[in-house]
Amino acid sequence: MPYSSGERALDDLLQAAHLAGAHDLPELLAAHGAALGVTDVRVHLADLQQGVLVPLPDRPQPDGTSPRHAEPDALRVDGTLGGRAFQQIEVVLQELEPPARGVRVWQPLLDGTERLGVLAVTVDDPAALDAEEGALRLRLRRFASVASELIMSKTMYGDTLVRLRRTRPMGLAAEMQWGLLPPLTFSDRSVVVAGGLEPAYQVAGDSLDYAVDEGVARVAVFDGMGHGLDSAQLAVLTVSAYRNQRRLGADLLTTARFVDDAVAQGAREGGFSTGLLAELDTATGELRWVNAGHPDPLLLREGRLVRVLETPHALPFGLNEAITGSQDFVVGSEMLQPDDLVLLHTDGVVEARSADGEYFGADRLVDLVTRNLAAGLPAPETVRRLVRSLLEHQDARLEDDATLALLQWRPTAPERLAPPTP
Repeated sequence: MPYSSGERALDDLLQAAHLAGAHDLPELLAAHGAALGVTDVRVHLADLQQGVLVPLPDRPQPDGTSPRHAEPDALRVDGTLGGRAFQQIEVVLQELEPPARGVRVWQPLLDGTERLGVLAVTVDDPAALDAEEGALRLRLRRFASVASELIMSKTMYGDTLVRLRRTRPMGLAAEMQWGLLPPLTFSDRSVVVAGGLEPAYQVAGDSLDYAVDEGVARVAVFDGMGHGLDSAQLAVLTVSAYRNQRRLGADLLTTARFVDDAVAQGAREGGFSTGLLAELDTATGELRWVNAGHPDPLLLREGRLVRVLETPHALPFGLNEAITGSQDFVVGSEMLQPDDLVLLHTDGVVEARSADGEYFGADRLVDLVTRNLAAGLPAPETVRRLVRSLLEHQDARLEDDATLALLQWRPTAPERLAPPTP
């Protein structure tokens, strides 16, 4: 395909982005979208709980008056076309009703496989999408990819996008936790990791962490004692100790003992954290884990629960030397089959109770996971729906933090992850 005005528009966007902040993105994307031949360019970012897609606002006019166009409302993830593009990680076309003309194109915004939100543009002539062997479709795909990269990079230099994704004030403990978390979705040719954490604006003691490197995926889930600031500080200490040993290349037993010592020395008197440290050999499928007083992980295969992965529990991190005088951590082992899923969770998930006292329970948890995956939903969307169901079960008022981490081994995954095409 010869170099064209469309390619030049994308090149110009990349060049202009060097001297732009997050607050400049609406104007920047609109201007370079026009050069592609599309109008009404709009970014919607997912809020922290992934329940709504919040529009990135236009900048005020130079004279300080309101933006030129009325701001659109936030979109619900469930029940809207933009939400469908987000959930299914697919491009959705919306035919506009008269007197409007053309088609609205909704594209997912992805950082790798982490869903950021959606990008919507209007194409006046729907036939243009298929003209020149689909050149505009390809350019829109590239446009969305560039927009995603700009959103990720510009987020680091200001609070515009961080504030946008929050639909209510965040507590200090939650601020500490969200600053600690890795991206909640990762996928490559051999493994998928998807996580969820609630309540998003008041979470304290729960945390999760992971790292995927050549030949191994490491995942950990922690549940610190108590609530509030002390619990958040304990979570920071626990995760930092875990990362320190992981990045030094320590094995599971060495890492568990180090975390145990760190919590015993650094937490307030009597402070502790349950935790589960797991590592997956992505070449062989061997899963190994250490359990420190934490709920056992669940192994799912072909849409059903195969077994609870039980192994002798040590005491929670921070208590072993003080109570038993030893650190008797035990390493469990299980050989996974391709496409097996391992679900790690804190007790706040299964012990969440409705207004009439009914527990959410392990059976409900497994049923929701298997049904959503059987429906062909991506792992991140499955976790999102799990969290939404958990919130609905407890009328959005969780009495304890609830954290989920879904790990899937898929050695037969495609060599390349094809991006969606309009």
